[in-house]
Amino acid sequence: MPSTFQLLLDGEPADDALYTVMGPLEVEENADLPGAIQFTLPLDVTAEGDLTYAGDARFAPFANLAVVATVEDQSPECIFDGYVLAHRLHLQTGITASTLQVWGQDASWLMNLEEKVHEWVDMTDADVANAIFDDYGITPADENSDDDSPSHTEAGHTLMQRATDIQFLRSLARRNGKLCRVAAGSAPGDLTGIFAKPALDAAPSVTLKLNDPETWNVEALDIEWDVMRPSAVQARQALFTDDAEDGVGVDLTDSGLELLDARGLADFAGETMSVQLTAPVDDAGELTLRAQSLLREAGWFVRCEGEADVARLNAILRVGQIVQLAGIGTLHSGNYFVWSVRHTITADSHRMKFVLLRNAVGPEASGSGGLLGGLL
Repeated sequence: MPSTFQLLLDGEPADDALYTVMGPLEVEENADLPGAIQFTLPLDVTAEGDLTYAGDARFAPFANLAVVATVEDQSPECIFDGYVLAHRLHLQTGITASTLQVWGQDASWLMNLEEKVHEWVDMTDADVANAIFDDYGITPADENSDDDSPSHTEAGHTLMQRATDIQFLRSLARRNGKLCRVAAGSAPGDLTGIFAKPALDAAPSVTLKLNDPETWNVEALDIEWDVMRPSAVQARQALFTDDAEDGVGVDLTDSGLELLDARGLADFAGETMSVQLTAPVDDAGELTLRAQSLLREAGWFVRCEGEADVARLNAILRVGQIVQLAGIGTLHSGNYFVWSVRHTITADSHRMKFVLLRNAVGPEASGSGGLLGGLL
Protein backbone atom coordinates (compact mmCIF):
# COMPACT_ATOMS: atom_id res chain seq x y z
CA MET A 1 0.00 0.00 0.00
CA PRO A 2 1.39 3.48 -0.84
CA SER A 3 1.96 6.07 1.86
CA THR A 4 1.85 9.85 1.73
CA PHE A 5 3.31 12.56 3.91
CA GLN A 6 2.65 16.22 4.57
CA LEU A 7 5.07 18.82 5.93
CA LEU A 8 3.42 21.67 7.81
CA LEU A 9 5.22 24.95 8.46
CA ASP A 10 3.68 26.95 11.32
CA GLY A 11 0.46 25.05 10.69
CA GLU A 12 0.37 25.67 6.92
CA PRO A 13 1.01 22.89 4.38
CA ALA A 14 4.25 23.25 2.44
CA ASP A 15 3.82 24.35 -1.17
CA ASP A 16 4.45 22.06 -4.13
CA ALA A 17 7.63 23.93 -5.05
CA LEU A 18 9.19 23.09 -1.69
CA TYR A 19 8.37 19.38 -2.05
CA THR A 20 9.95 19.42 -5.53
CA VAL A 21 13.35 20.71 -4.40
CA MET A 22 13.55 19.29 -0.87
CA GLY A 23 15.98 16.46 -0.24
CA PRO A 24 15.04 13.39 1.81
CA LEU A 25 13.09 14.25 4.96
CA GLU A 26 14.48 12.46 8.01
CA VAL A 27 12.53 12.13 11.26
CA GLU A 28 13.58 10.20 14.35
CA GLU A 29 11.32 9.17 17.22
CA ASN A 30 13.02 7.75 20.31
CA ALA A 31 11.87 6.38 23.67
CA ASP A 32 14.48 8.21 25.75
CA LEU A 33 15.74 11.00 23.50
CA PRO A 34 14.01 14.01 21.93
CA GLY A 35 12.44 13.49 18.53
CA ALA A 36 14.39 15.14 15.70
CA ILE A 37 13.89 16.32 12.12
CA GLN A 38 16.35 17.10 9.34
CA PHE A 39 16.07 17.98 5.66
CA THR A 40 18.12 19.76 3.00
CA LEU A 41 17.13 22.51 0.57
CA PRO A 42 19.12 23.76 -2.44
CA LEU A 43 20.29 27.37 -2.33
CA ASP A 44 20.11 29.85 -5.17
CA VAL A 45 20.58 33.61 -5.58
CA THR A 46 17.50 35.81 -5.80
CA ALA A 47 17.19 38.83 -8.09
CA GLU A 48 18.08 40.99 -5.08
CA GLY A 49 21.28 39.02 -4.50
CA ASP A 50 20.04 37.19 -1.41
CA LEU A 51 20.10 33.44 -0.78
CA THR A 52 16.84 31.56 -1.18
CA TYR A 53 15.53 29.80 1.97
CA ALA A 54 18.42 30.99 4.19
CA GLY A 55 16.35 33.88 5.54
CA ASP A 56 12.94 32.32 4.94
CA ALA A 57 10.63 33.04 7.91
CA ARG A 58 9.19 29.52 7.59
CA PHE A 59 12.57 28.15 8.77
CA ALA A 60 13.39 30.85 11.34
CA PRO A 61 14.38 29.96 14.92
CA PHE A 62 11.51 28.19 16.70
CA ALA A 63 9.33 28.06 13.62
CA ASN A 64 6.98 25.11 14.08
CA LEU A 65 7.47 22.04 11.88
CA ALA A 66 5.16 19.04 11.78
CA VAL A 67 5.17 15.89 9.66
CA VAL A 68 2.04 13.81 9.13
CA ALA A 69 2.36 10.42 7.43
CA THR A 70 -0.57 8.35 6.21
CA VAL A 71 -0.84 4.78 5.01
CA GLU A 72 -3.72 4.16 2.62
CA ASP A 73 -6.99 3.30 4.41
CA GLN A 74 -5.43 4.05 7.82
CA SER A 75 -5.54 7.01 10.19
CA PRO A 76 -2.88 9.73 9.85
CA GLU A 77 0.13 9.66 12.18
CA CYS A 78 1.90 12.85 13.23
CA ILE A 79 5.43 11.50 13.48
CA PHE A 80 7.01 14.86 14.37
CA ASP A 81 5.80 18.09 15.96
CA GLY A 82 8.52 20.49 16.99
CA TYR A 83 10.66 23.50 16.19
CA VAL A 84 13.53 24.69 14.01
CA LEU A 85 16.69 24.95 16.13
CA ALA A 86 19.63 25.00 13.73
CA HIS A 87 20.75 25.75 10.18
CA ARG A 88 23.85 24.52 8.39
CA LEU A 89 24.80 26.20 5.11
CA HIS A 90 27.17 24.61 2.61
CA LEU A 91 28.30 27.21 0.06
CA GLN A 92 30.28 26.68 -3.12
CA THR A 93 31.66 29.05 -5.74
CA GLY A 94 28.85 30.55 -7.78
CA ILE A 95 26.32 29.02 -5.28
CA THR A 96 26.06 25.97 -7.56
CA ALA A 97 25.42 22.85 -5.44
CA SER A 98 25.08 24.99 -2.28
CA THR A 99 22.62 23.70 0.30
CA LEU A 100 20.82 24.59 3.50
CA GLN A 101 20.30 21.87 6.07
CA VAL A 102 17.42 22.52 8.50
CA TRP A 103 17.40 20.70 11.84
CA GLY A 104 14.95 20.69 14.72
CA GLN A 105 13.72 18.88 17.82
CA ASP A 106 10.30 17.99 19.15
CA ALA A 107 8.17 20.15 21.45
CA SER A 108 10.04 18.96 24.56
CA TRP A 109 12.69 21.56 23.66
CA LEU A 110 10.35 24.27 24.96
CA MET A 111 10.80 22.60 28.35
CA ASN A 112 14.56 23.09 28.04
CA LEU A 113 14.74 26.89 27.80
CA GLU A 114 15.22 27.75 31.48
CA GLU A 115 17.22 26.14 34.26
CA LYS A 116 15.23 26.32 37.46
CA VAL A 117 15.74 25.90 41.18
CA HIS A 118 12.49 24.73 42.70
CA GLU A 119 11.44 22.71 45.74
CA TRP A 120 8.50 20.34 45.26
CA VAL A 121 6.76 19.48 48.54
CA ASP A 122 3.94 17.06 49.35
CA MET A 123 3.78 15.76 45.78
CA THR A 124 4.58 12.44 44.17
CA ASP A 125 6.89 12.21 41.16
CA ALA A 126 3.91 11.73 38.83
CA ASP A 127 2.16 14.76 40.38
CA VAL A 128 5.24 16.83 39.58
CA ALA A 129 5.47 15.50 36.03
CA ASN A 130 1.80 16.18 35.32
CA ALA A 131 2.05 19.69 36.77
CA ILE A 132 5.05 20.50 34.57
CA PHE A 133 3.39 19.11 31.44
CA ASP A 134 0.29 21.18 32.22
CA ASP A 135 2.44 24.33 32.39
CA TYR A 136 3.26 23.85 28.69
CA GLY A 137 -0.23 22.92 27.55
CA ILE A 138 0.81 19.28 27.08
CA THR A 139 -1.76 16.67 28.06
CA PRO A 140 -0.37 14.25 30.70
CA ALA A 141 -0.84 10.57 29.84
CA ASP A 142 -3.41 8.72 31.96
CA GLU A 143 -0.89 6.05 32.92
CA ASN A 144 1.60 8.54 34.41
CA SER A 145 0.25 7.92 37.92
CA ASP A 146 0.65 4.14 37.74
CA ASP A 147 3.48 2.76 39.90
CA ASP A 148 3.93 6.20 41.43
CA SER A 149 6.43 7.23 44.09
CA PRO A 150 5.37 8.16 47.64
CA SER A 151 4.69 11.83 48.34
CA HIS A 152 7.81 13.87 49.12
CA THR A 153 7.19 15.56 52.47
CA GLU A 154 9.15 17.96 54.66
CA ALA A 155 9.41 15.23 57.28
CA GLY A 156 11.66 13.29 54.91
CA HIS A 157 13.21 14.34 51.62
CA THR A 158 11.51 17.05 49.58
CA LEU A 159 12.10 17.01 45.84
CA MET A 160 14.64 19.60 44.68
CA GLN A 161 14.85 20.65 41.04
CA ARG A 162 18.08 22.19 39.81
CA ALA A 163 17.72 21.76 36.05
CA THR A 164 15.45 22.58 33.16
CA ASP A 165 12.01 21.01 33.34
CA ILE A 166 12.68 18.28 30.79
CA GLN A 167 16.09 17.44 32.26
CA PHE A 168 14.51 17.17 35.69
CA LEU A 169 11.65 14.95 34.49
CA ARG A 170 13.98 12.62 32.61
CA SER A 171 16.13 12.15 35.71
CA LEU A 172 12.99 11.43 37.78
CA ALA A 173 11.76 9.00 35.15
CA ARG A 174 15.01 7.06 35.14
CA ARG A 175 15.00 6.57 38.91
CA ASN A 176 11.36 5.42 38.72
CA GLY A 177 11.97 2.96 35.87
CA LYS A 178 9.76 5.04 33.57
CA LEU A 179 10.09 6.63 30.15
CA CYS A 180 9.71 10.39 29.75
CA ARG A 181 8.99 12.12 26.44
CA VAL A 182 6.54 14.35 24.62
CA ALA A 183 4.72 12.25 22.05
CA ALA A 184 2.90 13.56 18.98
CA GLY A 185 -0.50 12.04 18.24
CA SER A 186 -2.60 11.84 15.10
CA ALA A 187 -2.50 15.57 14.31
CA PRO A 188 -0.14 18.53 14.93
CA GLY A 189 -0.72 20.13 18.31
CA ASP A 190 -2.00 16.86 19.80
CA LEU A 191 0.81 16.40 22.33
CA THR A 192 0.95 13.93 25.20
CA GLY A 193 3.38 14.09 28.11
CA ILE A 194 4.52 10.57 28.91
CA PHE A 195 6.02 9.78 32.32
CA ALA A 196 5.19 6.10 32.55
CA LYS A 197 6.62 2.62 32.57
CA PRO A 198 6.60 0.80 29.20
CA ALA A 199 3.30 -0.95 28.50
CA LEU A 200 4.28 -4.47 27.51
CA ASP A 201 0.87 -6.17 27.69
CA ALA A 202 -0.57 -4.67 24.49
CA ALA A 203 -1.37 -6.83 21.48
CA PRO A 204 1.17 -6.55 18.63
CA SER A 205 0.27 -3.76 16.21
CA VAL A 206 2.02 -5.45 13.28
CA THR A 207 3.91 -8.66 12.53
CA LEU A 208 7.36 -8.36 10.95
CA LYS A 209 8.13 -11.26 8.61
CA LEU A 210 11.61 -11.87 7.26
CA ASN A 211 11.52 -15.39 5.85
CA ASP A 212 8.02 -15.84 4.45
CA PRO A 213 8.67 -16.17 0.69
CA GLU A 214 5.44 -14.39 -0.28
CA THR A 215 4.49 -11.98 2.51
CA TRP A 216 7.91 -10.88 3.85
CA ASN A 217 7.89 -7.22 4.92
CA VAL A 218 11.38 -6.58 6.33
CA GLU A 219 14.60 -6.96 4.38
CA ALA A 220 17.16 -7.71 7.09
CA LEU A 221 17.38 -7.98 10.87
CA ASP A 222 20.36 -7.79 13.22
CA ILE A 223 19.67 -9.30 16.64
CA GLU A 224 22.03 -9.36 19.59
CA TRP A 225 21.84 -10.26 23.24
CA ASP A 226 24.19 -9.67 26.13
CA VAL A 227 23.94 -10.93 29.69
CA MET A 228 26.64 -8.65 31.14
CA ARG A 229 24.10 -6.77 33.24
CA PRO A 230 22.57 -7.09 36.70
CA SER A 231 19.56 -9.31 37.31
CA ALA A 232 19.39 -8.87 41.12
CA VAL A 233 19.63 -5.88 43.45
CA GLN A 234 20.39 -5.67 47.16
CA ALA A 235 19.38 -2.23 48.44
CA ARG A 236 19.99 -0.81 51.92
CA GLN A 237 19.31 2.65 53.36
CA ALA A 238 18.92 4.34 56.73
CA LEU A 239 15.77 6.46 57.14
CA PHE A 240 15.10 9.85 58.75
CA THR A 241 11.79 8.50 60.08
CA ASP A 242 13.09 5.18 61.46
CA ASP A 243 15.97 4.82 63.91
CA ALA A 244 16.40 1.10 63.25
CA GLU A 245 20.11 0.33 63.26
CA ASP A 246 20.02 -1.51 59.94
CA GLY A 247 17.59 0.87 58.19
CA VAL A 248 15.46 -0.75 55.49
CA GLY A 249 16.53 -3.35 52.98
CA VAL A 250 15.23 -4.75 49.71
CA ASP A 251 16.44 -7.87 47.89
CA LEU A 252 14.90 -7.82 44.44
CA THR A 253 14.99 -9.88 41.25
CA ASP A 254 11.68 -8.69 39.74
CA SER A 255 11.64 -5.42 37.77
CA GLY A 256 7.88 -5.09 37.90
CA LEU A 257 7.63 -5.25 34.11
CA GLU A 258 5.92 -8.09 32.31
CA LEU A 259 8.23 -10.35 30.33
CA LEU A 260 7.78 -10.32 26.57
CA ASP A 261 8.47 -14.05 26.38
CA ALA A 262 9.24 -17.11 28.47
CA ARG A 263 12.74 -16.47 29.86
CA GLY A 264 14.04 -13.28 31.41
CA LEU A 265 17.67 -12.26 31.84
CA ALA A 266 18.60 -14.44 34.83
CA ASP A 267 16.72 -17.48 33.54
CA PHE A 268 18.35 -17.26 30.12
CA ALA A 269 21.86 -16.52 31.44
CA GLY A 270 21.76 -19.30 34.01
CA GLU A 271 23.74 -17.06 36.37
CA THR A 272 22.69 -14.15 38.57
CA MET A 273 24.64 -10.89 38.54
CA SER A 274 23.89 -8.97 41.75
CA VAL A 275 24.62 -5.32 42.58
CA GLN A 276 24.37 -3.14 45.69
CA LEU A 277 22.23 0.01 45.69
CA THR A 278 21.96 2.89 48.13
CA ALA A 279 19.67 5.86 47.57
CA PRO A 280 18.19 8.66 49.72
CA VAL A 281 14.62 7.48 50.30
CA ASP A 282 11.93 7.87 52.94
CA ASP A 283 10.52 4.35 53.08
CA ALA A 284 10.94 0.80 51.82
CA GLY A 285 8.42 1.34 49.03
CA GLU A 286 10.51 4.08 47.48
CA LEU A 287 13.64 1.95 47.82
CA THR A 288 11.85 -0.84 45.97
CA LEU A 289 11.03 1.56 43.12
CA ARG A 290 14.69 2.55 42.84
CA ALA A 291 15.76 -1.10 42.72
CA GLN A 292 13.11 -1.93 40.14
CA SER A 293 14.23 0.95 37.95
CA LEU A 294 17.76 -0.44 37.87
CA LEU A 295 16.47 -3.88 36.86
CA ARG A 296 14.16 -2.46 34.21
CA GLU A 297 16.98 -0.60 32.52
CA ALA A 298 19.27 -3.61 32.69
CA GLY A 299 16.53 -6.00 31.62
CA TRP A 300 16.48 -4.94 27.95
CA PHE A 301 19.12 -7.50 27.07
CA VAL A 302 17.89 -8.31 23.55
CA ARG A 303 18.19 -5.73 20.77
CA CYS A 304 16.95 -5.97 17.20
CA GLU A 305 17.74 -3.52 14.41
CA GLY A 306 16.12 -3.59 11.01
CA GLU A 307 14.67 -1.63 8.13
CA ALA A 308 11.30 -1.74 6.41
CA ASP A 309 9.50 0.03 3.61
CA VAL A 310 6.13 1.44 4.65
CA ALA A 311 4.56 0.40 1.35
CA ARG A 312 5.59 -3.21 1.98
CA LEU A 313 4.84 -3.24 5.71
CA ASN A 314 1.56 -1.34 5.31
CA ALA A 315 2.10 0.28 8.71
CA ILE A 316 3.94 3.15 10.35
CA LEU A 317 5.96 2.07 13.38
CA ARG A 318 5.70 4.30 16.46
CA VAL A 319 7.74 4.28 19.65
CA GLY A 320 5.98 2.44 22.45
CA GLN A 321 4.21 -0.06 20.20
CA ILE A 322 4.52 -3.80 20.61
CA VAL A 323 5.40 -5.63 17.39
CA GLN A 324 5.89 -9.30 16.67
CA LEU A 325 8.82 -10.91 14.88
CA ALA A 326 7.84 -14.11 13.12
CA GLY A 327 9.61 -17.05 11.61
CA ILE A 328 13.11 -16.50 13.05
CA GLY A 329 13.31 -19.43 15.42
CA THR A 330 12.16 -20.30 18.92
CA LEU A 331 14.64 -18.07 20.74
CA HIS A 332 13.94 -14.77 18.99
CA SER A 333 10.46 -14.96 17.47
CA GLY A 334 7.84 -13.17 19.53
CA ASN A 335 6.95 -9.72 20.87
CA TYR A 336 9.29 -6.71 20.99
CA PHE A 337 9.02 -3.11 22.22
CA VAL A 338 9.61 -0.38 19.61
CA TRP A 339 12.37 1.80 21.06
CA SER A 340 13.23 4.08 18.14
CA VAL A 341 12.25 4.68 14.54
CA ARG A 342 14.17 6.73 11.97
CA HIS A 343 12.03 7.68 8.98
CA THR A 344 13.56 8.63 5.62
CA ILE A 345 10.86 10.03 3.36
CA THR A 346 11.08 11.05 -0.30
CA ALA A 347 8.48 11.61 -3.00
CA ASP A 348 8.82 7.94 -3.98
CA SER A 349 9.39 6.05 -0.74
CA HIS A 350 9.05 6.00 3.03
CA ARG A 351 11.58 3.79 4.76
CA MET A 352 12.00 3.14 8.48
CA LYS A 353 15.11 2.04 10.36
CA PHE A 354 13.98 0.72 13.71
CA VAL A 355 15.37 -0.50 17.02
CA LEU A 356 13.36 -3.04 18.98
CA LEU A 357 14.15 -4.13 22.54
CA ARG A 358 13.12 -7.18 24.51
CA ASN A 359 13.42 -8.25 28.14
CA ALA A 360 13.08 -11.97 27.46
CA VAL A 361 13.71 -14.73 24.95
CA GLY A 362 11.66 -17.73 23.97
CA PRO A 363 11.68 -21.15 25.62
CA GLU A 364 14.36 -23.70 24.88
CA ALA A 365 13.82 -25.29 21.50
CA SER A 366 12.14 -28.70 21.68
CA GLY A 367 12.84 -29.63 18.08
CA SER A 368 14.17 -28.34 14.78
CA GLY A 369 11.22 -26.71 13.12
CA GLY A 370 13.40 -24.68 10.77
CA LEU A 371 13.33 -20.97 10.15
CA LEU A 372 9.96 -21.15 8.42
CA GLY A 373 8.39 -23.05 11.29
CA GLY A 374 6.68 -21.46 14.27
CA LEU A 375 5.19 -18.00 13.96
CA LEU A 376 4.46 -17.27 10.30
